[in-house]
Amino acid sequence: MNYKQLTEVERCQIQSSLKAGYTKQKIAEELGRHPSTIGRELNRNTELRGYRPQQAQRLARERQQHHKNIQNTELTWMNVETLLKREWSPEQISGLLSRAGLQSVSPEWIYHYILLDKKDGGYLYSYLRCQKKRKKRYCSPNSRGQLKNRVSIGKPRPLLTSVNM
Repeated sequence: MNYKQLTEVERCQIQSSLKAGYTKQKIAEELGRHPSTIGRELNRNTELRGYRPQQAQRLARERQQHHKNIQNTELTWMNVETLLKREWSPEQISGLLSRAGLQSVSPEWIYHYILLDKKDGGYLYSYLRCQKKRKKRYCSPNSRGQLKNRVSIGKPRPLLTSVNM
């Protein structure tokens, strides 16, 4: 599935459809987009004066530029690898980088980086303090949450004829 940004023309169509009283669902159908895309667009870019496509386009461009500027650099990952080799945890590394005013990386991204390295035949995973093995599941996913020896409610049950008291 390929994702593509909304264009300025589509944003103008959204504005005119809103003025015509169309629902988000109907606008999404007309543009060939998912309704949640239209909903997110309106939530992000509707202000006191309503939805304005030119302003929405400018804000989208600014968000895109900001995202490109904060991507992690090679130097950041070199720092992460150095600290991993000193047996620092990803949480400690993340905290140190942010306190030092360097490009910080979340612990989740560090774990992701280590996992990708391991898949490529790397060894960074060996520096993690906790070397847990993957838990083996002893039942199939289809049997989880099922009661053993269960009886369907459609099946008649035998009536109790005598009760010992």
